[in-house]
Amino acid sequence: MAHPKATREGLRRAYVFGNLSLDLAAIQCGVSVHSARRWKKEALENGDDWEVIRSAHLLASGAPEDIARAILTSLMAQFQETLEKVNLADTLSAAERVELLARLTDAWSKSIAASKKILPETSQLATAMETLKLLSAFIQDKHPRHLAAFVDILEAFGPVLEKHYG
Repeated sequence: MAHPKATREGLRRAYVFGNLSLDLAAIQCGVSVHSARRWKKEALENGDDWEVIRSAHLLASGAPEDIARAILTSLMAQFQETLEKVNLADTLSAAERVELLARLTDAWSKSIAASKKILPETSQLATAMETLKLLSAFIQDKHPRHLAAFVDILEAFGPVLEKHYG
């Protein structure tokens, strides 16, 4: 099904200027993720690099604190989206899920650490994320039969952290 040019432009706007993930922008615009990826790739091949424009827009949008918050918000959205995909993947074992979650948590912790100088309140969030990482390793090592329950709890706890640390 062919979409009007306005739909493609709306997708680009939502992704580049609305700072939505490509998946969320596709849903918002009523197109498949496959189409969204194809359009983004075609745009790049024609010299329209959505990533460069998105980054420039973020950097030009305000004070360093605002930029850091926008980046952290985007990362949190990506974190949540990835977490949901891991939990919905039926082919993953509990151990594989915990491994993926540990990697995701590690990447998040590194991002938080990098933003500490701009946003001091992220130090508390970094501590919480590091605690979750340590707890994940502990459960995997000492109580592996509880891994599946831990994954379920962690997924539900994500919004609590987001709300508490803003």
